[in-house]
Amino acid sequence: MATIAFVFPGQGSQSVGMGRALAEASPAAAAVFAAADAALGEPISRLAWDGPADQLDRTENAQPALLATSIAYLEALRERWAREGIAAPTPLFAAGHSMGQYSAFVAAGVISLADGVRLVRERGRLMQASGQGRDGAMAAILGLDDAAIPALVEAVSRHGVFGVANRNAPGQLVVSGERAAIDATGAIAKELGARKTIVLPVSVAAHSPLMAEAAEGMRAHLATIAFGDPSIPLLANADARPVLTADACRAELVEHLTAGVDWVAAVQQMAADGVDTFIEVGPGKVLAGLIKRIAPDATVISLDDPAAPDRLAVPFKE
Repeated sequence: MATIAFVFPGQGSQSVGMGRALAEASPAAAAVFAAADAALGEPISRLAWDGPADQLDRTENAQPALLATSIAYLEALRERWAREGIAAPTPLFAAGHSMGQYSAFVAAGVISLADGVRLVRERGRLMQASGQGRDGAMAAILGLDDAAIPALVEAVSRHGVFGVANRNAPGQLVVSGERAAIDATGAIAKELGARKTIVLPVSVAAHSPLMAEAAEGMRAHLATIAFGDPSIPLLANADARPVLTADACRAELVEHLTAGVDWVAAVQQMAADGVDTFIEVGPGKVLAGLIKRIAPDATVISLDDPAAPDRLAVPFKE
């Protein structure tokens, strides 16, 4: 039997229609969406299924919609495994990319689904409000060698607050900070060997010190929520260290707002610890593409299968 990890996508994987076919075919998935709607006091499922896209893409909407859809995929998979008599493997890890950490925490029993969707709704609002008066921006850098990252950070930081938001895959970096620093990034990155720099169409500087107000706001909210020890080992976004207790989980959700996401380190750590099959739990295939570049010998399965009538791939069915 494969040694698996569940991995959960973050903001950017949302699309109008996500989860609709799944909920129509799976009572377990439909129950997740119903519970998320009840927790928020509004039909986030309708926004996920019908849009409009500009409203779904708003940070405070995208995050709870993504969490609900990811957990709907997880529960639909468990439902199918049970119905078809498939012995469900126990994941060696659960890991989330940025906001996907909340989905991983729900999957590992750290927080409830209801608390999860409410927390990411507040997270989105706080992120949008954080750093007001300091124009934030983000950019993707392609083709830069990892060895050049410290020099990039040192040089660009002379122009303003700046840092690495996401190390997504070899040669794929996302940086974040004040607009002046991001504007200076392209030329500096090119001098250091980058192939291309793309300024992203976002209005917040995620995973940067500009999110300090959001982090403190989340610290206050998280203090009111019941946390449990994870039933599945988790990894910190910033450095892939183990997150194994309720207190460590609470601290992680504060820290990762201002620290970067080292997805390369997380995948490498899971592979080194014996994971040979990564199952992407949620809409889209963003993480699958990244993992194939980080751990090319691993098997990667995305549950979102456009070829299936219910859009659910069922691993280990054969």
